[in-house]
This record gives sequence, C-alpha cells and structure tokens, in this order.
Amino acid sequence: MATSPPYPTPPGAAPGGAPRPAHWWQRPWVRYGALITLLTLSGLVILALVREQTGTRGFLVGLGLAVLPVPLLVAAFRWLDRVEPGPWRNLLFSFAWGACAAALMAIVANSFATRWIATATADPAGADTLGSTVIAPVVEESAKAAAVLLVFLFRRRDFTGIIDGVVIAGVTATGFAFTENILYLGTAFGTDRLTGDSGIASVTAATFFVRIVMSPFAHPLFTVLTGIGFGVAALSTDRQRARRVLLPLCGLLLAMGMHALWNGSSALGRYGFLAVYAAFMVPVFGLLTWLVVWTRQRELRTVRAELPAYVAAGWLDATEPFALGSMRARRVARQYARRRGGKAAARSVAAYEAYATSLAFLRHRGRLGRAGPDFVTRERELLLELWHRRGAARPALEHAARVTAPRVPVAAAPWAVYGGYGNPSYGHPSYGHPYTAYDSDARRS
Repeated sequence: MATSPPYPTPPGAAPGGAPRPAHWWQRPWVRYGALITLLTLSGLVILALVREQTGTRGFLVGLGLAVLPVPLLVAAFRWLDRVEPGPWRNLLFSFAWGACAAALMAIVANSFATRWIATATADPAGADTLGSTVIAPVVEESAKAAAVLLVFLFRRRDFTGIIDGVVIAGVTATGFAFTENILYLGTAFGTDRLTGDSGIASVTAATFFVRIVMSPFAHPLFTVLTGIGFGVAALSTDRQRARRVLLPLCGLLLAMGMHALWNGSSALGRYGFLAVYAAFMVPVFGLLTWLVVWTRQRELRTVRAELPAYVAAGWLDATEPFALGSMRARRVARQYARRRGGKAAARSVAAYEAYATSLAFLRHRGRLGRAGPDFVTRERELLLELWHRRGAARPALEHAARVTAPRVPVAAAPWAVYGGYGNPSYGHPSYGHPYTAYDSDARRS
C-alpha cells in the first residue's frame, strides 16, 4: 500500500499560466457582501409589498400554507444531485434569489407593464389577460434565469452538466413560487374575510388546492427547461461559443412558452385548464423526470468508467470504482462509517464520494477536450482531497463493494462426485441431477 500520494496521470491537458492578481471587485468578500446586501434589501422590500397587499393575518396564513411544498421540492432536487452534490451555498443563493430578487423584479415589472397597457388601450380587462399570458412569463422566467446565469458564470466548477442546471433552476423556481404563493393565498384569505366564506367553499381552499396540491411543480417545471439549456451548454467546449449562447436562450424561450400556456389556460374556463394540465403539464413533467433520472444513471456510469485510471495509478483501490458508481453502495459506505466512527467519519466518506465523482467528471471532460486550462491543478486538488480522507473512506467503500456486489451463481458439476468434497447439493431432490436415479439405486443396494 502506498504511503505517499502518487503523481496523477492526466489525459494530456497542460497546466495554465500563473494567475493574475485579482482586482478589488473580484475579491470574494466584495462579491459576497454585495450579493448578500442585494438579497437582503430585496427580501425586505418584497416582505413589505406582500404584507401591504395581504395584511398581517393574510401574510401569516399565506406563509404557513405556502411553506408546505418547499421541503418536498428541495428534497427532490437534492436527491437528483446526490451523485455529485453541489455546495449548499449555491442552493441557498438560488432559493433566496427566487424568493426575493426574482419575485421583486416580477412584481414591479408586471405591475408597471399591466398599468401601462391598461392606460394605452383603455381596456383594463384585456391588459390583465395580456399581462398574465405574455408579460408575466417573459418577466418571471427572465428573472429566475438570472440566478442560473450567475451560478453558470461565477461558480463554473459547480456547474458541470444537465443535473446541475436542473437543480439550480428548480430551487430558484421553488423560492419564487414560495413568495408568489404567499401573495396569492394571503389575498385569497383577505377575500374570504370580506365575504365571510370558510371551509372547502372558500377562495383560500380553492387557491390552496390549485397551487399547492395540483401544481406545486409548475414554476420549477418551467424554469428547469432553462436549466437544461444551461446544463447542455456547460458540456460544450470553449470553441463552441454559438452553442453555449443559443442553447440557454432556447431553454429560456421554451420556459416562457410553457409558462404562457399555463397562464393562458385560466382564460379557457374550468375544462380548458384541466385539458392543458392533463395534455401538457403532466406529460412534460413525466418526460423531464425521466430525462433527469436517466442523466443521473449516466453520470454513475461515467464514474465507473473513468475512475479505473486512478486505480492503475495507485490513487484508488480496485473496488472503489464499483462502489462509487452505485448509489446503494455509497449509502452502505456512509452507514458503515457512521457505525464505526460516528458522524465525523460519515461526513468524511460523503466528502470522499463527492470529490471522487468530481474527479471522474473532470477526467471525462478532459478526454473529450472540454476541460479548462486549470485541468492539472484541479485534478491535483481533488486527488489530494481523496488522499487525506482515504483512512476512513477506503474500509467503508470496500465493505460497501463487498455487500452490494452481485452474487454470481456457481454451477454444480454435471457428473457424479464421490467422497466428502463433492457438491453438497448432489442427491438433493430439488437438485435435478441427471444421475440422481442411478445414485439412489446404488444407495438402496
């Protein structure tokens, strides 16, 4: 067993030059400070606007009802991201952007555009319809897509494929829908207070059923189309500039079109809404679910195919590519580490799995010519992270590979075996051996 890390064997990428000193606006603390300030101010403004429109009681009721689908949606997107889990800060930023910045931009832009159209056309009803079917999809999807674009540009290491685009877009849209549901449910509650309605026949109950029960995935479904466009663009090389620009735009246009179709269905009456829901929303949801699950399985196959190169170089044990390419084996490894070494060991194994997956994806991009100039530096960083955690991770992964390995049936010899070292199942009634009858006669004699 090696006691010092061997040198990596990259697939031919050259290291980049010496990094230039960063300008003051490129320093992390400046960017984080500006981003946190922007999101905080947006949150305070959107809180004041929603509370002004719904009232304090309406806001609290809307908040309590709107939060219900959020944990389920976030957990679903985290499950998709389990192969190569991204940092929590990216998800927190995405949710905060959707709930605060994107929601504020949508409220301000939609209100301004609708009022301008109503004034210009002297048709308030037509302005509302045009605003919900044309203006709102363009504004809202553009505001949500901004979060995906920011992660794509500034957290490029964490944005490597379709799953990353789906997760960032889905969590952003979940935050946006959360704020929007507070507004709709709080307004419905205020209407019920004025009319005296309550129970199942109330506007609040109807709004809750449509937005929380029937279509909690609506906004994530729209924005996921944008995320897929960015995810496919992330798989492109630096020389494919047109593809890297056009694919996100195509995804954004599809998201706007699906959003406009969904909003326009409300003008078609009860049956028109149900027809759009059954004919478009559910099939598209099923198709996208299949796509992301298939992509996740493809990522696991990439892990199993790329990591053996590091086994040959001495960085990994022979059983690790199989264990790291199976979600069940990964879970077994973390459970084993938790039983033997507690939560710290389980976290170390989880980090080892994440770094190994990132290493496999990095090598895959390098073989396809998609790796950046920092390939060698990034590969070395990942390999050293694995080396520092090998003490806790290797026994756990070896145990997981042994437990989850498929059982290989051993066929018995089709001839009679005499003596104490023969097949123990020979002569058993369920064995079906062709010489069973002969052997029975011999024993009776």
